[in-house]
Formats: sequence, structure tokens, C-alpha cells
Amino acid sequence: MTKPIKKIVILGGGTAGWLSAGLLAAEHPHLSVTLIESANVPILGVGEGTWPSMRNTLQRIGIKEIDFITQCDASFKQGSKFINWRNLNEGENYYHPFMNPQGYEHTNLHASWQRIAPTQKFADVVNMQSFVCQAALAPKQLQTPEYAAVTNYGYHLDAGKFAEFLKKHCVKHLNVTHITNDVTEVINDDKDYIASLKTNNNGNITGDLFLDCSGSRARLIGEHFKSEFIAQDHILFNNSAIAAQSPNSHPTQNIASATLSTAQSNGWIWDIALPTRRGTGYVFSSKYQSDESATDTLKSYIAKSTSEQQAEQLNYRVLKFSPGYRQKFWIKNCVAVGMSAGFLEPLEASALAMVELSISMISEQLPQNRTHMSQLETRFNDRFSTRWERVVEFLKLHYVLSERDDTPYWQNIRDLTTTPERLQNLLKLWQFQPPSRFDFIENEEVFSSSSYQYVLYGMGFNTQTPQAQNAFTSAQAGDYFYQQNREKIAQYLKGLPSNRELLNYLLSNNRQPHND
Repeated sequence: MTKPIKKIVILGGGTAGWLSAGLLAAEHPHLSVTLIESANVPILGVGEGTWPSMRNTLQRIGIKEIDFITQCDASFKQGSKFINWRNLNEGENYYHPFMNPQGYEHTNLHASWQRIAPTQKFADVVNMQSFVCQAALAPKQLQTPEYAAVTNYGYHLDAGKFAEFLKKHCVKHLNVTHITNDVTEVINDDKDYIASLKTNNNGNITGDLFLDCSGSRARLIGEHFKSEFIAQDHILFNNSAIAAQSPNSHPTQNIASATLSTAQSNGWIWDIALPTRRGTGYVFSSKYQSDESATDTLKSYIAKSTSEQQAEQLNYRVLKFSPGYRQKFWIKNCVAVGMSAGFLEPLEASALAMVELSISMISEQLPQNRTHMSQLETRFNDRFSTRWERVVEFLKLHYVLSERDDTPYWQNIRDLTTTPERLQNLLKLWQFQPPSRFDFIENEEVFSSSSYQYVLYGMGFNTQTPQAQNAFTSAQAGDYFYQQNREKIAQYLKGLPSNRELLNYLLSNNRQPHND
């Protein structure tokens, strides 16, 4: 039990596998890192969005931002725009930007918003980033250093290209051993820890710590260790997606600064703008709509910005998933990362965020030996059980607040009986006070109270303005930050380039990528 951890083996590639390999190899160069992936498992390669945390992750791995942007067809993401989630009224939308409200650490601007500008959208009053997104502006100026920001940002990217880019970097610069082969057997030692993975042509691959990045199959954590899958389809109904890559209507058109999420009769459509194309997909429930009908829904959406002829010619892929997560993510010397740990739906970029949170905790608290590992196993499982519960609650929030009742799908998914009890209690509390940091006391919460505010008030939720003893002081602070935001809106709209302009500038000044 005191044998030191020297060799890490990762089963599965894709974004989860190669991000894990990159971070562990970069931060623990004394360890041996081996990644095994099958040649028979294709990477989906749909458009994908990240959180701002990805900037820090890429830096930790040792990747230059320009190389990432160049080779992954990446653009800048500053939040999400939700269209027709509240109701079907024309032009109904709201933003969930990445930046916190002005003065977030000092005061809660809900009361000031209600007093000063109650007819305006919450995000517009407390934050300038929705205006930046609406104008398709970049999150930084032309000369801003890599990974630095004027407004907080993550990325839109091509997932297939991203995985390939990470693979090249890991193998060439971080000495990760890459094995392309199928695993045929998981071999235990006498303590029921994994001793090795038997492959078709490379023999037995031994290791001390094994990461399961095998996707929804969960080859190690599910099939081998039998960690129970906790289904969430009674809360989050969606279990299918139709994905397509659609062309930009013109090579010089604006590149959206936010992921567009447009509610449909039985789900929602994602629309992610990349420099050369758009990644689109319809997420829906097979209980309420067939694959054929869902494909027609996505075709109609794409045709609005291209043409019916172009929409008909695209390749549409059907993706199936089961919303839920494992009861345990870490068992003995095996840790699940990515879809092997769980998957809900691609709303709010939660999937990649959970990958980053998982591998960061593994890297920062890497066990020294098996005795240490058994302690971390409990901590990791407790932490991520809570995190998955929180993600379920936050995603459900988008549905339960809707006023839509145009289909059985919306009628049922809004029903409070399908809503987690903790979220029901929070909604009762938030009738009298806005979400605050006191509602989310866990270390490293997945979504902060400001995210809940953006969704709550974007969806028209009503909170009574509290008459606290410090109301006058809060009002003064609120007025100050409201005015500060007004000034920043004008300043940023004038001083920031468009996304297209910044990307063209970066690419024209860096013709030769450094990470080949």
C-alpha cells in the first residue's frame, strides 16, 4: 500500500483523455503517462463550447493560444444567449454572460435593477458583456497578450480538431506514450486493484493509477467496477441529438460571441460560430419526437440562415445518450473522467467543465501511494456527487422557469414534481431574496450565484425587494455600479474589435503555428 505511484494509464482519447494526459504529464513530469485508444471509436467532432477556465487549463499544459486557435478552428465565447426559452414571443431572449455583475463582490444589484430600470433586461443593467456579445465584439484588443482578457471569455472549438491537437502536443512535447489498440481484458491484482490492461497487439499495459476516459461505455468504472449509473431522465428529459456542420453564409460575416441556444417544441438547438463554419445541433427527447422529425426541425432552423437546398445537402448525425452519472467516480485505483463519469446534455458547456474540474483535482491532489489513494477516493466521490447534483439543478432551472406550455414536452418538464427538492426550496427562498453566495457554500461551486441570477431574471422570475436595514447603503452602492456599467458599455463598444477582426489579425500575424 506504500508503493509510490509512478505510472498513469488513461483508457480512451478524445477531449477528456487527452486533456487528462496533458495536464498530468505537464504537472508531473517525473511520472510515466500512457494513453490507450481504439482506432475503431470515432471522435464526434461537433462544435463545442468551453468555460473561461479552459484558458488556464491550456496554459497549464503549455499550449500557446494562437496555436490552439489556428489548429482547432476556435473562436471566442463570452457566454450564452437563450432564445424563446421563456415564451414564444418574437425577439424574446436573454444572455448568461461569463462576467459577474458590476460590484458582485460588494453588493447585490437586484434591488437597484428593480428600482432604476425594471423594464430593462437584468444582464443589460448589471453587466456590459451582453452588449459586447450583441455586437459580436471580441473579448480583447488587438495587442492584448495571449490568454489575457478585457472581458472574460472561453472558446468555441471543433472537438475533433481539439482532440487531435492535444494528442500531438502531448506526444511531442510532454512525452506521453500513445498506444492505438483495443483493450480486451482488465486484469486485477490480489487486492482487486487494476494491475494491467490487456491489449490485442501491445501485450499487458501495467499502471498504478488508471483513468477511465472511455466515454459512455465506461469500460473500467462501469463494466469492470460496476459503479451504478444514476439516471436523471426523470428530471432532464433530453436523450438524443441531431448534429450538423453548416457553412457560414459569407466568409466575412460576423462571428457570434455567444453560444446561441434556441428553444424548440421538444428541446433546443445549439448554434456555435467558428471562423470557417457553424456547429449546430438539436437536443431533444425521443419520448416526444422521432429522429426523423427532429432532423426536419434542425433542417428548418439551418435553412433560415442559408437556404433549403443547402440545409438538405448537409450530413446529419444522430447521437444518443442517457442523462445521468455514476454513483462512484473513483474506485480503488480507477478514476472516471468525462462521459464515463456522466453526461447530462450539452447545455451551459457543463460537460467540458466537469472534465476540467475532475482532472484538476486529480492533478493537484495526485496520490503518493495506495494508502493515500483510499483517502482521496472518498473525498473525490463526495465532491463530485455534489457537483453533479448541482449541475442537474442548474440545468433544470432553465426549464422549470419557462412559461411555455405549447407542447406536452414543455408542460411536463416544467412540472415541479420533476424538479429536485433542493431546487424547489431555493426557488421558494428566491421569491423573497435574490441568489447570493450564501446559497452556494461548497468550495469551487460549479455555477456561482451570479449564474443563477442571470437565468432567474432572464426568465422573468420575480423576487421581492428586501427592506434590509442597510437598504440605503446598498442603494448607494447599486447606483454607483449601475452608472459604472453604463460608462463601460460605451467604452467597450467603441474600443473592442469584432471577433472576425481580432481572429484575422491573430492569424495574419502568426502564419506558422509552433505546435506541429
